[in-house]
Amino acid sequence: MAIASLGAPASRASGALTADHSSLDSSQESILDSELVARTLGDAQPLSRWMGWRLRLLVGAALLGCLAVLMTARWLAKAPQLDAQWRANAMGQIELVQSPDPRLKPFVGRVLVGSLKADGSVALVDALALRRSPRWITHDIDRQRFISMQERLSGLLSQHAAQLVFDNGQVVETHIAPLALSGLGAMFWLLSFLALALYMVAMAVLLARPSVRNLLYAAIAACQAGTLGFMAVESTTLLVLPLPFTTWNLSMRMALDLITVGAVVHTAAMHPRRLPGASAIAWLGWAGMLTLLVFLSSGWLLGTWWWMQGTMVLMGSVAMGLLTWSYRLEPHPSALVLRRFVLIAISTLSVLSVALIASERAPGIHQQIASAGPMTWYILLSSLLLLMPYLSKSQQVMREFSLVAAISTLATTLDLIFIAVFSLGQFTSLTLALFLSLGLYSGSRQWLLTRLRHENVLTTERMFEKLYRIAREVEAHPERTSTLLLQLLRELFVPLEAAVVDKSSQATRVLGNGSTLVVPIPNVTPHEDAGQHSIVIRFAHRGHRLFTSEDARLAERVVEQLRRAVAFDNAVEQGRNEERLRLAQDLHDDIGARLLTLMYKAQSPEMEDYARHTLQDLKTLTRGLAASSHPLSHAAAEWKADLTQRLTAAQVSLGWSFSTDREVTLNVVQWSALTRVLRELVSNVIAHSLARRVEIDFQLENDRLDLSVTDNGNGRNPQAWSHGLGLGGVRKRVKQLGGEVEWQEAPSGGIVCHVCIRQLSERA
Repeated sequence: MAIASLGAPASRASGALTADHSSLDSSQESILDSELVARTLGDAQPLSRWMGWRLRLLVGAALLGCLAVLMTARWLAKAPQLDAQWRANAMGQIELVQSPDPRLKPFVGRVLVGSLKADGSVALVDALALRRSPRWITHDIDRQRFISMQERLSGLLSQHAAQLVFDNGQVVETHIAPLALSGLGAMFWLLSFLALALYMVAMAVLLARPSVRNLLYAAIAACQAGTLGFMAVESTTLLVLPLPFTTWNLSMRMALDLITVGAVVHTAAMHPRRLPGASAIAWLGWAGMLTLLVFLSSGWLLGTWWWMQGTMVLMGSVAMGLLTWSYRLEPHPSALVLRRFVLIAISTLSVLSVALIASERAPGIHQQIASAGPMTWYILLSSLLLLMPYLSKSQQVMREFSLVAAISTLATTLDLIFIAVFSLGQFTSLTLALFLSLGLYSGSRQWLLTRLRHENVLTTERMFEKLYRIAREVEAHPERTSTLLLQLLRELFVPLEAAVVDKSSQATRVLGNGSTLVVPIPNVTPHEDAGQHSIVIRFAHRGHRLFTSEDARLAERVVEQLRRAVAFDNAVEQGRNEERLRLAQDLHDDIGARLLTLMYKAQSPEMEDYARHTLQDLKTLTRGLAASSHPLSHAAAEWKADLTQRLTAAQVSLGWSFSTDREVTLNVVQWSALTRVLRELVSNVIAHSLARRVEIDFQLENDRLDLSVTDNGNGRNPQAWSHGLGLGGVRKRVKQLGGEVEWQEAPSGGIVCHVCIRQLSERA
């Protein structure tokens, strides 16, 4: 949920926390605290938790909300009303638009002067009577006049008939009848549905995790739901407001607005990070709002509308300042999102207030702004509140809603400016505002989408390359799975904080209102620690956006692809091992038996010796194929024995030097490549150099392998050599191991071949 509490921290969890933001406070709260990790990772609440008291309370709240809407509709349907529609003209007068009453039809388009009293005098009315709420009347005198007119007109509803006086001097008697459900209009039901939806979201947020932060969100949403309910009732009236609304509408609407801004400031002081002195800020804000409400309701302060608008803009600015402070202390992306929401609401409210003030000299335009402007602002604010619990659900929804909210706010602002400043008609101003807004939107949509997407740093090509390389490393070093996966997720989401924690998680989840992503470490190998840890990353794209469900699915796909890549490699390697074993067995049983027979049936000692050496080479080859790994020291001993035998037969002496800083294990590919490289180099010396001695120096230090083969033969100018199958095979096998090979003339004569493999373990 949007304002879900993160809980109080206790102590640091195990795991290497990494942070990339120099302004982070070392004492700040962190989701990596052990108490929070234990609660959020290991104790996920199942769906059955809703089958208890929370579900019953939520159903009860839904029934109460529906009952309130139905009772309000029933009460309004029975309320007596004048069956006619009215509008304000440019002169600030009331004109009759239409009426089903045959006695009023001849007066369509005429100006209503007032109603005839019992003493024969006329109770005058003007366009001010069409205003829906005294909350949005700018001057105290006009507000009192509005209340007086509504009270006089409400007296008509207690009679069976009303005598209306028009500007031509004629008096028309019309009947007073109940409005009925069919007369409530579509706007009543739309606003009531929006109010009910906002109320239900507030209850769901509060019941999902009862906390102070969720209570504040519920208070804000409930206040706006109440305001929407007031506007729904006001939208059904044709000329006269129901009598209770006239007396306590102003106080209730002011209370709802002041509670809203007070709760906004309180929330900004506590969420997403509790600020120093948050309690004092909250108490000061609530005390100021309560004091102002008492003074305004009692009439002790003049300029009620000015006080209300100024207070709401001021408190909104304070909330923005607190959110900015919170982001500087801890770059939580929720602070940026909430600050943008507050900025949209306060900017629209300021433009609406300026438009109301600027249009006072044009009564008709002023009436239009006062009727449509507040409703637009409250609907926008309610839409923002409805979006908040779902900020981390869908990035696509967030992008589209942000664009729609931006274009709607811009269109509304331009419409109000055109009406107030340029005195354009309602249709003309609305058409021009929509045209300009849509033009600006279509021209900048691609740029906006790019800015809102925060494109991932890793491209698709780099992602596959990273996955392939990590799969190789995980296969060779399963204990590094968590480190390598953490590195990949850091490059993918660019978080400010990332760590491996000693707590398992059942699935990838978004926590902390979209600030945190928890990814379980997969069992990609039979490693005993796999599956017992999770990766926790916070603040995507350096704290500039929230994690969403799309991010969770992307992380799941990355983990699954890594698991599949390792499984595929294991399957391929298993197939290779089986094939090598089969080949080794066939060579041993078939070719080995034939060579053994040939050795015993040799016609000369030379042939017998040649067959014996060939059989020995075959045994070395089959042992290498049958073994899945070879310790380097054992392999070096075999190489030395094999080369000594071959060089001795060619009457060439061998100088052997072998040193290593640690024991390493060669896989079959490495063993086979190094074996064939050494044999080919020695074979070239025997066949071409006429050398009498060969020096072989083999060194492994810090995972760097250096091999040199030096002879004292007559070889010269290796750069001019043509590399056939022999030397080409050496280059190919060294490159396969990730190394380089080079031939040079030795200072004392002969040729020296240098082989360098800088990171032998990467090819393991």
